[in-house]
Amino acid sequence: MQKKEDKNSIIEFCPIRNVIARFGNKWAFLVLFIINEHKVIRFNELCREIPDVSSRVLSGTLRTLEADGLISRKVYPVVPPKVEYRLTEIGESLIPHIIHLTEWAQANMKKIVAHREQFSHKQMK
Repeated sequence: MQKKEDKNSIIEFCPIRNVIARFGNKWAFLVLFIINEHKVIRFNELCREIPDVSSRVLSGTLRTLEADGLISRKVYPVVPPKVEYRLTEIGESLIPHIIHLTEWAQANMKKIVAHREQFSHKQMK
């Protein structure tokens, strides 16, 4: 019988839990998509591109993406500080998958919303 610690260590290396789950943040794919469109972008430009995300949440999302090696952050020694973000090679390799997922979402959005509404009506009865 495996010890609990052994089981947890296996789970920690599971691609679904350790890579895909990082995109549970609803902003991650959008941030990657926007950085890809601009190639290089500054923090305030990202804020303007996504006006409904708070600076704190955007900052956390960028840190997570940087920690995962999907984006790089370059700080220039000037006043006021200048920070630029760009995709890394591994981040660029994710973009086609984001595009396919976006296309799938657009093609199926009406059906999904209709199913949600049907489900809600069933729950209310």
